Amino acid sequence: MCSHRYGPAVKKYLAASFIMAAAALAWPVAALAVQPGELQVVAELPLRPGNVAVSKQGRVFATVHPLDAPRGVQLIEVTAGNRYRAWPGTAVQSDGKRHTAATLDSPLGIYIDGKNRLWIADMGFHVEKTRIWAFDISTGKQLRRIELPADIAPKGSFIQDLVVDDKTGWIYLADIAKPGLIAVEIATGKSRRFGESPVLQAEPNAVMRIGGQDVQFQGQPAAVGVNPITLSADGQQLFFGAMTGTRWYSVPTRLFRDGATDETIAAAIRQVGDKPISDGATTTAGGSHFFTNMNENGIDRLEADGRLTPVVRDARLDWPDSVRFGADDWLYIAVNQLHRSQGFSGTEETGKPPYRIMRVWTGDAKP
Repeated sequence: MCSHRYGPAVKKYLAASFIMAAAALAWPVAALAVQPGELQVVAELPLRPGNVAVSKQGRVFATVHPLDAPRGVQLIEVTAGNRYRAWPGTAVQSDGKRHTAATLDSPLGIYIDGKNRLWIADMGFHVEKTRIWAFDISTGKQLRRIELPADIAPKGSFIQDLVVDDKTGWIYLADIAKPGLIAVEIATGKSRRFGESPVLQAEPNAVMRIGGQDVQFQGQPAAVGVNPITLSADGQQLFFGAMTGTRWYSVPTRLFRDGATDETIAAAIRQVGDKPISDGATTTAGGSHFFTNMNENGIDRLEADGRLTPVVRDARLDWPDSVRFGADDWLYIAVNQLHRSQGFSGTEETGKPPYRIMRVWTGDAKP
């Protein structure tokens, strides 16, 4: 349309119409703008996600919780809102009956490092060997399988959470059953364990309570030791705390790498701040810490200045298990009703699918 054919009045009308149309187009965008604390469903699944991780390309991976019913799959990639596939394929999965050195057994912790590698902590309930796996995300090729010796991962361990420092080439893990921190050098498989410290134990006055009910494990109040662990952005500090605990600690990672004594490590531990009863945590480049808050069906944030504040509360966060950042300040959450599993009740399964992977927008937390 050539506007020079029209008079001033028509031109003024057209200009006003254009402005109104632009405003109308912009309104839905503003109205739909995501707000901090907004919670979204990423996937609804028939199986319990254990831990979740999101690649830079937005691919969503999850382990299947070992306390879920046998599914014949232990590691998945979410392909749609209610669809998934065995990843990197079926060959590495256990069928629920056979468990070999070449197949996953009881994986739970999952982590994507800066080299696009997917790392998994496999507790090996059936093969009785704790292993660490690494796969190339682009190709699905297996890169590493590290077996931890019996003195590092003794029988009865529950080594579920891990973080990876690809700059120094070290992995850090938490054992919640025989509370301890473990450090593993990727290149050599050399490992060391730090345990026998009160800060690794469940706090006697902390109570795990979901839906107003105290959580029981095999007929006893759930008291779980060190579980969520995270790394500072520079990899120099390891953060940790007991699941059934309200304190968040840090310790220099160089002490593990340098072979310091347990006494030296214990003396270097500092309390960073408070935390909720939590199964998962992650730390941002800016020094903020995000926790699952099991007792209040939510996610909390601990600022670098020590303030602990709620991010979101929602009844659908029914045992929020693990958290990992994706892109654009979205924090992904595996939600699995674990307290309703047979492993906790000791009697029958009362969980009701769907189990979910969700995400909450944190607003200004740079992962």
